[in-house]
Amino acid sequence: MIEDKTPYELLGGESAVRKLVDRFYDLMDEKEDVKPLREMHAKSLRISREKLYLFLSGWLGGPQLYVEKYGHPMLRKRHLPFAIGEVERDQWLQCMDIALDEQTEEPLRQQLKTAFAKVADHMRNQ
Repeated sequence: MIEDKTPYELLGGESAVRKLVDRFYDLMDEKEDVKPLREMHAKSLRISREKLYLFLSGWLGGPQLYVEKYGHPMLRKRHLPFAIGEVERDQWLQCMDIALDEQTEEPLRQQLKTAFAKVADHMRNQ
């Protein structure tokens, strides 16, 4: 039954989470209108890609890879060094929404967009 599956399983597991993360960061690299967001990141997105993949695996109900490697995510604390306001939040969500649109179907798509929006808004510190 669909109700018994986690978002991780519904999305398609490890390969699907990697695909989502890769598309998200590809969009961040490609889209001129999210340049301020991209500039907050290192020149190479390799580490960011890996950390987001590890985090999302557990956050979506799959293996707790991030916790196993780094401990509790402490998302807000880890993002405090960066000035994150509504613009940065919206740019992050824009990239994630496009990646979700390309990879997911309803009702999972809307469920994930709603969850990502809550987390992204919680990261604001400006």
